[in-house]
Amino acid sequence: MIHCRRCCVLLLLLSFCFVGSLETAGAPPNVIVIVSDDQGWGDFSGNGNENLSTPNLDRLAQAGASFEHFFVQPVCSPTRAELLTGRYAFRANVFRTSAGGERMSLGVPTIADALSDAGYRTAAFGKWHSGAQYPYHPCGRGFDSFYGFASGHWGNYFDPVLERDGRLIQGNGFLADDLTDQTIKFVEEESDRPFFAYLAFNTPHSPMQVPDRFYEKFKNAPIKQRGTAADREDLQHTRAALAMCENIDFNVGRLLAKLDQRKIDGDTIVIYFCDNGPNGHRFNGGMKGIKGTTDEGGVRSPLFVRWPEKIKPGTVVSPIAGAIDLLPTLVEMTETKFDAPLPLDGKSLFRWMTNPDSAVEDRLLLNQWNGRVSVRSQQFRLDNRGKLFDMEQDPQQLKPVNEARVNERLMAAAEAWRAEIAAAKVQTQRPFTVGYVDFPVTHLPADDAVVSGNLERSNQFPNCSYFTNWTSVDDRIAWPIEVDSAGRYQATLYYTCKPQDIGCQIQLSDGEHNLTFTVDEAHDPPPWGAQQDLIVRQESYVKDFKALKIGTIELNTGVSQLTLEALEIPGNAAVEFRRLTLELLK
Repeated sequence: MIHCRRCCVLLLLLSFCFVGSLETAGAPPNVIVIVSDDQGWGDFSGNGNENLSTPNLDRLAQAGASFEHFFVQPVCSPTRAELLTGRYAFRANVFRTSAGGERMSLGVPTIADALSDAGYRTAAFGKWHSGAQYPYHPCGRGFDSFYGFASGHWGNYFDPVLERDGRLIQGNGFLADDLTDQTIKFVEEESDRPFFAYLAFNTPHSPMQVPDRFYEKFKNAPIKQRGTAADREDLQHTRAALAMCENIDFNVGRLLAKLDQRKIDGDTIVIYFCDNGPNGHRFNGGMKGIKGTTDEGGVRSPLFVRWPEKIKPGTVVSPIAGAIDLLPTLVEMTETKFDAPLPLDGKSLFRWMTNPDSAVEDRLLLNQWNGRVSVRSQQFRLDNRGKLFDMEQDPQQLKPVNEARVNERLMAAAEAWRAEIAAAKVQTQRPFTVGYVDFPVTHLPADDAVVSGNLERSNQFPNCSYFTNWTSVDDRIAWPIEVDSAGRYQATLYYTCKPQDIGCQIQLSDGEHNLTFTVDEAHDPPPWGAQQDLIVRQESYVKDFKALKIGTIELNTGVSQLTLEALEIPGNAAVEFRRLTLELLK
């Protein structure tokens, strides 16, 4: 089926005549989807924020369709799952943002799968946050290549450790700039095939870091417009976030300029939105709620869609829409076949982009996180506490209304969704996948591990954390794993160790096979990141962990538990642990 579809697309492409050197009449459009991380609806000058200037994003909004009522989920992973699958995140078993709970179920096709099958070149850049191990990895979900980090938040934005298709590499400069550079290189590649680029910025998510040239403007600037809960606003955090948003605008401008330079801007679909509400109490149009909440301000995002050949500039779309709608929308816009094993939750929005006066559908949208459920209709929102608000008359959710019929309908929908979510949560325990011939490298980081004994995380937030205080032979670091290909695996440990603690003996075991090694080289770098932080961070600082090849271990197919334990600790502690990498040997 896949090969037949690709052949059909190639034959179709060959049948068209060329117009100019770079554009082909009637060829499928290129696609770029840009997602920012923790940027709110109000972080745009085009949405009334006078504290900053986002001219490139404002022009993008004006150059095509801008959606007035577009909704995502309250946090990162669920929104990304909905973009990629066209289904509510819980239906893809996404219930958490770490420890494996961010992974979309295997067998659920993505928009990248569909476009890849249709002959597109596909690449993802930046924050993936939907699974680090293949086939949950981007390269197992329809993307030909990946450059970025697979975890949630990252610990450092200047020259950070990243990965390219499973291999760890050193990033180049400020991360958002680097991701844009890589996306531009991908766009520049000559090919007779259309491309799909997914650029997922890591900002303005903390840690709050940005190049000085963007921060200088805000360093001592007064904040004229304040957050809805102004008494809870951290002005230094706001200044840093605004600087990071202006950096995003700068990078979006660079990418759009490249499309113009290559003369492919006319037939390239560009989509921009945010993954949740703002990560702090700052200006957000007076809406209630921030990231993590199911109120309007926590889940409303801008959505800009530019396609000059099909969408008129200045198009405003008023019907409610959500991240679940982006997959079916792109499928229609690219005329791509999409075989979904289960019904989609989303609906194509393309008709409103070409005809904003099309009839408004009577639909309900779900927002949910951490047991909180909110329901949005075109006019009303039922909040998590069961209060009903008329969003047309009261967008700030200040005064509940009593509309018995509406309330009954939305309450029934909320209860049905709660029951379905609770039932789906029962089947969320999945091992971490290891050892695929098509993708031989598997990373098992500290954020995915479970521990026992004295071991402590470097921070309460698992992503980008490491384990310390390994002081006892009873301490354990473990991962439930499922091995796809039996064979020998090269194991590499990423660690730090104080000079007085060298000589610790550690064992890696799956219950059947053991690998024992001794750490005989000290490596004790200081934690860093504070020098670049504009405010004191909540997450863990990072270290330059040393890679130590510890030998090979035999692994059989099937489910087991992989465990690290110290057999001897001659000093005060064993190592600080960041990750274990397994590579299937040929």
